[in-house]
Amino acid sequence: MNTGLDTSVVLRLLVGQPSDQAARAVAFLDELSRGGHQAFVSDLVVSEAYFALQHHYGVSKRDALLGLRRLFASGEIRAQGAAAEVLAADGLASAKPGFVDRLIHSSYAKSSADMATFEKAAGKLDGTRIL
Repeated sequence: MNTGLDTSVVLRLLVGQPSDQAARAVAFLDELSRGGHQAFVSDLVVSEAYFALQHHYGVSKRDALLGLRRLFASGEIRAQGAAAEVLAADGLASAKPGFVDRLIHSSYAKSSADMATFEKAAGKLDGTRIL
């Protein structure tokens, strides 16, 4: 039984609050691991968690990215899309275009699609057309 985690579970794992839910999330991961199963996180969940960490928990961009990077580092939780690859980029906290724009671009690129945008900074990304 491979399982996709939703944003609420990912946030409990990252911030440890509320502590009872964080403990249940950790126990669930242990249960999956003991059973030889894998937990996955979609790019959409990674994006939601990134913004929630900043806007609801007051975490800096840099620390939110670091926490998400660490989430995938052990291999216990796997990124289902491009998040782990995009998170590996250096200087991401101050990069233009930013993390979520790069995540969106990567998703399109993996589908062999170009991206259209009004965001001038995104013009640095291959296959992007500024409207």
